[in-house]
Formats: sequence, C-alpha cells, structure tokens
Amino acid sequence: MIATVFSGVANNMISGYLLRDVINKVNGIHFLAKEEMFTLGHLYESMLKEMRDAAGQNGEFYTPRAVVRFMVEVPDPRLGETVLDPACGTGGFLVEAFSHLEKQCKTVQGRKMLQERSIFGGEAKPLPYLLCRMNLLLHGLEAPKIDPENSLRFPLAQIGDRDRADVVMTNPPFGGEEERGILSSFPDDKQTAETALLFLQLIMRKLRRQPKPGRAGVVVPNGVLFGEGICARIKEDLLKEFNLHTIVRLPNGVFAPYTSIPTNLLFFDRTGPTKHVWYYEQPSPDGRKSYTKTAPIQFEEFANCRSWWKKRQENERAWKVPASEILSRGCNLDVKNPNAAEDLVHQPPSKLAADILFKEHQIIEIINEIQQLLAEESR
Repeated sequence: MIATVFSGVANNMISGYLLRDVINKVNGIHFLAKEEMFTLGHLYESMLKEMRDAAGQNGEFYTPRAVVRFMVEVPDPRLGETVLDPACGTGGFLVEAFSHLEKQCKTVQGRKMLQERSIFGGEAKPLPYLLCRMNLLLHGLEAPKIDPENSLRFPLAQIGDRDRADVVMTNPPFGGEEERGILSSFPDDKQTAETALLFLQLIMRKLRRQPKPGRAGVVVPNGVLFGEGICARIKEDLLKEFNLHTIVRLPNGVFAPYTSIPTNLLFFDRTGPTKHVWYYEQPSPDGRKSYTKTAPIQFEEFANCRSWWKKRQENERAWKVPASEILSRGCNLDVKNPNAAEDLVHQPPSKLAADILFKEHQIIEIINEIQQLLAEESR
C-alpha cells in the first residue's frame, strides 16, 4: 500500500547522512502504538493546513474543519453504510467520517467492516491523492480505497446500484473546467464545463435508492442557486427526483483566502420528491463582517443550527419555501430571508445634502453664540 502511494513520486536526497538520520527517526516510531499514531495523525493534519495556502488552483479550495465536521454530523453515517467523497482532495471529509464511524465500532466484525467496506473516495491529482491516502493511513484506515482517476469519467447511464453509496459528502471544485471527453459522459442537455454542476449530477446518480435511501451534503457556490439554462434543468431534476430538504447559507469569508464567492451547503436524500426546502442563514461572527484565514469559522458557531435541525421552526434565521414555488420561478433557489431585519432605508441624495446643510447652519449658529458669550465674559 505504501509503495502504491509513493509510486508516482520522484524524490532525491543528496546527502546520505541526512537520509540515514531520516531512516533512524522513522525506525524509532512505534506504528502499533495508538498514542504515537494519534500524534502523527495530528501532525499530518497540521502539515496539510500549512499547505492550504498553495491551494486554490482550478477551483479547489481547502474546506474549513468546522464545515467538514458539521457536514459529517448532520447526515450521521452509521456503521454498515458506505461513505463516498468523489472529489476528496487531501481527505478531510473521509477522515472525519472514519472518526465518526470508528466511535460506533463495538466488535471485531464492526471494525473489519469499517476497514474494508465503509470509506471510499476519488482524487485525480497526484499530490492530493498521495496526501489523502497518507492522511487516512495515519488516522487508522489500513488500506484506503481512493480512486486515482477522474470520478467524472464514467457515463452516468452506466452507474448502477453496485456503484452507489449510502452517504456522499463533498466539496467539489467549482470555477474549473473539464475536457470535452469528460462532458460526453453526461446527457446532451446537461453538458456543461462548470465542474460543480457535473459533480452535482454525479452525486445524484451515485446516491443509493434502496433498501435505505441515500443522503448527501454538498458545498456549492451561489451561482448554482440562481443559475439558469443547464443549471436550472439539473436543479429541476434535483427537486423532482430527490428531497432537497435543507440549504444552509454560509456567511462571507468562510473559504478565505481562496475566494470571496458566497457558498452554500445543500443537503438532500432519496426519500422522494421535494415538498418544501428549508433555509438556514448562518450568521457572520460577532463584531466582524467576514471570516479570514487567521480567524476561520469555528464548529461551535453551528450550535444553533444543530439544535434547530431536529426541531425546525421558522425564525429570524430559518424559513421554508414550497418546492412548487421554486419550480414556478425557474428553479431559482436563491431565496432571500423574509424574516431578517430590514436594511436601513436610505434617503435620496438631494434630501441627505439638504439635511447636512441644515445641520451645518445649526453648528455655525451655536459657534457664533459661544463666541458672543466668551466676548461678553472678557469685558
């Protein structure tokens, strides 16, 4: 497995003394000691976090750990189910899903199921592929099943029940483009260069139908919500054939510094057509307009959304819209919060200028009165 991970890597170490030091260090690691593996896993995650500044090419963005954890907790994968990330990058969603499922292991059979038949991914780029497999290995998955080729290469019509998954969680690349050969795998009326829309179609096809309907959580840019044409046709299928039950609207800066594009979390399943869509507007951090690389979103900030999730009621952050209304508006999912506090109503520029001038005259009059009083006192 190690040989497979590093098969595409060409690396030379000029100094034999340094190579000997590295071998000694590696030889001193107790790979069977749970504490040391735990430390190595966290060390590797910190390395990946340091590398994230080099990301952002071709629409690929590092997903904040808080978002990953929230997106795994909500679908709540159970031991015995298969979890898939078709655009797994360095494996953040799969590592979190593995940790989530590992807590449910009570028997040897359960642990064997987790190791062999639970976690699956796909990553076409060589470096993220290597990092993903090593990340999963260091977190305890002994033989990560990660496809090293483009997940979009299979014609949708050829994806059958044996290729489907119970839970799909992913942050697909958006803003990038795919080659012409990849587009031919999709229906003629739904071929688009936008990778986010291609992956959305793949995820819809990959969700298991029975015995238990599959469920998915997907990160998408705002453009997917209000997109027309091909995008609208894809969303029509999503509403009519799947239950798009929740859209979480993320605040600005969640994906800083890679992009300022507003993003959303789509949650849907195979339980039937959509009756209504719930929206939840995640608020910006207190006292700030946006998140930054040095001050990212925290998991604790999702506490209100998590408590609302199981007992849904409309409030200043949550509202629902009938699917029929969305379909009648051309499948535009970009619905504004009707319960939010109204923005300040600005007056016309001419009125503002007149008010400023009036106040300036008042200030001058007050200053004149002060000068007169001072002059009288000095006499």
